[in-house]
Amino acid sequence: MSVRVTLNCQVKPEQFPALLPFLQENLPNVRGFKGNMRVSVLFDEANNEMLLDEQWLTTQSHQAYLRFISDNGVLAALSAFLSAPPVIKYFHKVEV
Repeated sequence: MSVRVTLNCQVKPEQFPALLPFLQENLPNVRGFKGNMRVSVLFDEANNEMLLDEQWLTTQSHQAYLRFISDNGVLAALSAFLSAPPVIKYFHKVEV
């Protein structure tokens, strides 16, 4: 069963326009990573908050991606646009 992953990111004031080209360059890599099913980007202008809403095959596949971008410097580059580390949460569908 797949897992929904959310990353809540507090973007530094006035940095979202500069962040957009970075996202456009790097989101294809996320989408092409083994286990990724979907990535959407949402932004709340009033609070400078970005939500990365992702669907992965497993929690482990997402964590493998995090290790990959930590090792290659992409995570550090993303962090430069943020005022705090992303808050990452994993959600599993509940049948009710």
